[in-house]
Amino acid sequence: MSKTVKTIALFAFVAAVAACSKPQEPEYVAAEPVTAEPVYTSKY
Repeated sequence: MSKTVKTIALFAFVAAVAACSKPQEPEYVAAEPVTAEPVYTSKY
């Protein structure tokens, strides 16, 4: 192989490795909404 082809193949390999090793974004978990506790109002 020529030197140019080897260089292009090397850059392609490095780019593929860099793209695959990118850190993933953290997953966000939706929590249940906070509700107020019932308040005693002296009614039935």
